[in-house]
Amino acid sequence: MSALSHLSKYLHLPSTPGDLLQAQRLFHGRGRAYPGLNHVTVDWLPPVALITLFASEKREDVERVADELLALIPHCKSVQLQLRYQLAGPVDVIRGEVIDQLVIQEQDLKFYLRLGQAKNTGLFLDMKNGRQWVQAHSKDQRVLNLFAYTCGFSVAAIAGQAKSVLNVDMSSSALTVGRENHRLNQQSLEAVRFEKLNIFKSFSRFKKRGPFDLLICDPPTLQKGSVDIIKDYPKICRHLDEFMAANSRLLLCLNAPELGRDFLINHLAECAPNYQLDEEIKPPEAYLDVEDKGLKVLCFKRVCNG
Repeated sequence: MSALSHLSKYLHLPSTPGDLLQAQRLFHGRGRAYPGLNHVTVDWLPPVALITLFASEKREDVERVADELLALIPHCKSVQLQLRYQLAGPVDVIRGEVIDQLVIQEQDLKFYLRLGQAKNTGLFLDMKNGRQWVQAHSKDQRVLNLFAYTCGFSVAAIAGQAKSVLNVDMSSSALTVGRENHRLNQQSLEAVRFEKLNIFKSFSRFKKRGPFDLLICDPPTLQKGSVDIIKDYPKICRHLDEFMAANSRLLLCLNAPELGRDFLINHLAECAPNYQLDEEIKPPEAYLDVEDKGLKVLCFKRVCNG
């Protein structure tokens, strides 16, 4: 019998009508806490339940999970399956309606998602607590958002009354969605800039645009031709003093299973010793990780002008 038959008992199901409105991860097998299910995740993207497989499973076993999700989640209109072990990460509708574009809610913010157009939907749910931290710490801050993707952090910063935000990414299409996300939340774009740049060739530009009070850095682990995090994160750390203000803060994110939090701590100590670790932001409760190989989000605070 497939381990999928036991999945429903591990689900972090929404417990109140308000929780049902919120996008969230329901099951995270990638943290290796559930035997036989390391290759499975389930997300609730109202009104869609999205099952993601990182290794193949029998169709009939997946369909049983889909039926359970329909029975367990009120207002679920569609159960979809993404095959991340295939190159394009295709998405297939298992039960219910064909829904490939939707608006999801996270706390008091909204974001556009697109299913089946790319491997990623448009928002990383494990970064929810990081976005909340940014919203709480952005008042009157000049924010530099590196590897901005669809600008979820930027939306959170403007919601937190940031003075300005500069979003930088190599993908013009992702930044276009970022503009849409700001408009979706009825946020003015007067204080928000979107620039398609190679970050590692743009430090002098950041110096001209700075200084910045808050840096958000959420890079991909490996992106062929543009990012190799092991080599490139230290480059960013070495240039911090050129464009960050006195008393500035850093929100540094790391999503490489083979690298621990010491990777960030040690590089800051070597390349920017005037920053000290202030706090760590854990992902939502559903992201249980018994080997501590999941997302790391560390906040650093500048303690002197160096």
